[in-house]
Amino acid sequence: MGTQLYSIGITGLNVAQAALATTGHNITNASTAGYTRQQVVITTNDAQLTGAGFFGQGAKVDTVKRIYSQYLTAQVMEANTQSAQFTAYSEQISTLDNLLADADAGLSPAMSAFFDAVQSVTASPSSLAARQSVLSAAEAMTARFNAIDLRMQNMRDGLNTEVVGSVQQINELSEQIARYNDQIVIAQSTMGETRLANDLLDSRDRLISQLNEIARVSQLQQSDGAINVFIGNGQPLVVGGNAFDLAASPSIEDPRRMEITYTAPGGAVLRLQESSITGGKLGGLLSFRSETLDEAQNALGRVAIALAEQFNAQHLLGQDLNGALGTSFFNVLSGSALPASTNDQVAAAAVNVTIDDSSQLTTSDYRLRYDGSNYTLTRLSDNQVWTSATLGGLPPAGSPQGFTLDSGATTMAAGDSFLIQPTRTGAGDIRTVLTDPRMLAVGMAVSTSTSLANTGSGSISAGVVTSTTGLPLAGAITLTFDSGTNTFVVSGGPGGTLSYDPATDSAGAEFTFAGQGGFTFEISGTPRDGDVFTIQANSAGQGDNRNLLALAALQASETMAGGTTGFQGAYAQMVANVGAQAREVNVNQEAQTVLLDRAIEAQQSLSGVNLDEEAANLLRYQQAYQAAGKMMEIASRLFDTVLQLGG
Repeated sequence: MGTQLYSIGITGLNVAQAALATTGHNITNASTAGYTRQQVVITTNDAQLTGAGFFGQGAKVDTVKRIYSQYLTAQVMEANTQSAQFTAYSEQISTLDNLLADADAGLSPAMSAFFDAVQSVTASPSSLAARQSVLSAAEAMTARFNAIDLRMQNMRDGLNTEVVGSVQQINELSEQIARYNDQIVIAQSTMGETRLANDLLDSRDRLISQLNEIARVSQLQQSDGAINVFIGNGQPLVVGGNAFDLAASPSIEDPRRMEITYTAPGGAVLRLQESSITGGKLGGLLSFRSETLDEAQNALGRVAIALAEQFNAQHLLGQDLNGALGTSFFNVLSGSALPASTNDQVAAAAVNVTIDDSSQLTTSDYRLRYDGSNYTLTRLSDNQVWTSATLGGLPPAGSPQGFTLDSGATTMAAGDSFLIQPTRTGAGDIRTVLTDPRMLAVGMAVSTSTSLANTGSGSISAGVVTSTTGLPLAGAITLTFDSGTNTFVVSGGPGGTLSYDPATDSAGAEFTFAGQGGFTFEISGTPRDGDVFTIQANSAGQGDNRNLLALAALQASETMAGGTTGFQGAYAQMVANVGAQAREVNVNQEAQTVLLDRAIEAQQSLSGVNLDEEAANLLRYQQAYQAAGKMMEIASRLFDTVLQLGG
């Protein structure tokens, strides 16, 4: 009996010692990230059958288990990857929002200052000082366009660097997870499924959590203890003890844009779609680039292109102080067509993107493909597709996009593809090319006059020039009224007659000489027979501010987005869109932080170490250890008594 009691005491000591060791392990790892509380599983030894019945044989440690919930851990993983995504997105978009909306560094003040300078010249069209202020304001505005675009490009370069760094981290974590898989498989095959390597499992879970913070991954538990990890649309990163690398490489369509490629089992290199990389820091960065930065830079470029094209078009219709027709005020901007790296290198086709109507430009990019028979143009913002047998037929006349395409002297080969970016580089490329204030074309190249000998009340307006055709005028054009036929006889210019009935047209009748600068003028009142009006070349534009007024009017004109907004409105819309996205992302980020905290709290309430509870366990197992020792002491005394009896 003493021997049996002694053996039971030993089992009690072993169980209490194991429980104390596990409790101590929990306490020392209470602050260890990713640690899961462990618990000793104690079971009863098989009882011994005797004539008096079954007698217990003490206890044993069956295993040490993790207090772990796969469901709660999955909740934390999902909340964590979404929180990381919104945090990365929020940081980037907040920077962009502050840049665009800044009252000092934003574009709106610079555009207002430019048009204010243009307006100030109307009071003194011949003032060189006033004219110089327009050039200075234009330089400041184009510099602001360039600076904002450069800042956006710097953000884009920074995103490329972040993508490269994230991919490197993913590869490192994948390799570590694969190594842990090997160790866990060996441990499980040696000890069995019920005696798990808890600390190895915690370490592997911590690595998977870190990986999930970079990009959302999915897991598949294997029967041998390994976990397979997948990214994107199911591309395996870790399969058992094997890790498959990702790589960051320039996009096939845009070499300035880093994309993620995947080397599949077997060696094939696949390009992962940006939309398939969701969650985590990397998902947030890619979402910001595709959803916000691309459109914002396109929108900024669209404003620059529209302003340059429309201001130039009106400036060309004017006349400077030297009496010469206006020249381009800003440089002529065009879109870009980036050839895919897979294009036929022998044919080396190139595509030109010419802006022909800035009022129809969108903020979208386009993809052009040629299959050997037809050209296909896809608007990427909504996947609208147009097809034509000729490149010149795209975009179709019925759906103007503000640009035309041609391949110049080159020919596209079957399979060639181009990324068309009509507005992406506009803000970075805009420049003020007019440098001489005397060349500011504030006047019109054509003027009108009324003969002093006229006896009627008829009058002719100053008129406006609407094209450069036929300018400068070859000679004066006279309009002589014939009361017998109610017509003006035109001498010079287009010749012929103009019908004018004072009884019905005295409120004003408008006429246009298309071949003479598209000159449009109005005659009103009641002219008498023989009254003469003259249309002639403007002598030198001194004191004439008609073209300047037309230039200033562009500020308030709705000449963008199909005639729905103007320069300031388009920029304000861009700022508002970025601001709205920033607010939405910030709200989501704050909400996700709360959800993450709650998920962690729920998970830690089960799996985390409670120091108060562990302290109580220490006392309990200490008492159990002491009691088992006392049992062994009693058993020893009983055995001594037996020995003494025998003596």
